[in-house]
Amino acid sequence: MSSNAPIGVFDSGLGGLSVVRRLRRDMPHESVLYYGDSAHAPYGVRTPGEIRGFCFDICDRFVERGAKAIVVACNTATSAAVNDLRERYGIPIIGMEPALKVACDRGHGVRQHIIVAATPLTLKERKFADLLHRFDTEHDIRKQPCPQLVRIVESGDLGDHDLVMDTLHGYFDQYDLDSIDSVVLGCTHFVFYRDYFRELLPAHTAIIDGNEGTVNHLAVVLESLGALASEDHIGSVDVDNSDTSERIVDLSHALLGE
Repeated sequence: MSSNAPIGVFDSGLGGLSVVRRLRRDMPHESVLYYGDSAHAPYGVRTPGEIRGFCFDICDRFVERGAKAIVVACNTATSAAVNDLRERYGIPIIGMEPALKVACDRGHGVRQHIIVAATPLTLKERKFADLLHRFDTEHDIRKQPCPQLVRIVESGDLGDHDLVMDTLHGYFDQYDLDSIDSVVLGCTHFVFYRDYFRELLPAHTAIIDGNEGTVNHLAVVLESLGALASEDHIGSVDVDNSDTSERIVDLSHALLGE
């Protein structure tokens, strides 16, 4: 397989475009095939079996198109399907998980007070429970499901300031935010809310997502295989979605920053 072969990136909808933006910034020579499954969004309210079926269908498409690696740019899909995907396909499968370790390490040994914002299914799955177990004896970690944040992105209402802030206040006003050291954005959709979270949270509270770490891990894996695109290769992004409406097409390019 050519090192200039594309990387497949997929999500339950449009959130994974935040990962593609980071990938384009950090690995500009790579070609990307993006698939958003907005017709079945949000995955966070689906059963694990349904999610695995969707993931297999999407990854089959990527393999048919010659993808050299696949990024599961969705914490929920990673929780439900990443092990099965790795067994099924003979190319690197890069998953995502909430960047809880990054949040804990910020304290340099001092107990941290952390909120993990994610979809209900991500917070319920065994994969997150195992991650939480690594840190919850030494740190105060709260789980906050935020399903409406996915729907707002998918419906194209991200620019509705009042709607977004009312929704965030509905989820977070229960906390003493002055005591919170960091909020972990455990869903790729939530990365698009960074400016809103900054408005909501005290200045000292860090806002952490897993996109940078995921792209760094992808780069390390591809480099170890000699599969990084050549520096003279012109990178590109091909965006596709299970919802083929003009609204979704336009929204995808807007979120990608095009």
